[in-house]
Amino acid sequence: MENFVITIARGYGSGGRTIGQMLSKRLGVEFYDRDLIRLASDESGINEALFGQSDEKSKGIFPKKSVYKGEVIAPDKKSFTGEENLFNYQAMVIKKLAEEKSCIIVGRCADYVLKDHKNVVRVFVYADLENCVKNVAAVKGILDRKEALKKIAAIDKERAAYYKNHTGREWIDARNYDLCLNSGDLGFEKCVDIIADYIKIKLENL
Repeated sequence: MENFVITIARGYGSGGRTIGQMLSKRLGVEFYDRDLIRLASDESGINEALFGQSDEKSKGIFPKKSVYKGEVIAPDKKSFTGEENLFNYQAMVIKKLAEEKSCIIVGRCADYVLKDHKNVVRVFVYADLENCVKNVAAVKGILDRKEALKKIAAIDKERAAYYKNHTGREWIDARNYDLCLNSGDLGFEKCVDIIADYIKIKLENL
């Protein structure tokens, strides 16, 4: 099988990260999530903490739109450590990984960054609120339903704004993805089965 990349965008509490980890074990390929922050820090020399502060978030109520165009900003520029350039370096790392190996990448607008790569399966994982609340309780230990709902709404809002800011697209638009999977209905294992089958079919048809 040729090198491939699976990108996973996910609603908070949908289990998208867990599904990515399960896929990684099933397919025997590497899994990248917050590792991308460290790699981007190493690539740029910018403090890793700065990447963490803007990780899948856009600063301000009305953040300046900075749709990704593929460049990085030079170190002598004032905006070198700004949100746009932090994204640019993460995108650079994502592109390098895609060229080097088969892998699974969670979040960070990877579906958009790799929109011109042919061997990519772009997945969006979502679930109904009750399943998200259960998953947040199980994984994050947030047992109060109101608190969990507030957390889910806040993080999904941040991710949507981040995606819109850097891609100019709507995060939940199905046209951005090859597969949109309801993990609440399907369960994690079946989501893994569907994605694994889809990547095989897609590569056979290239």
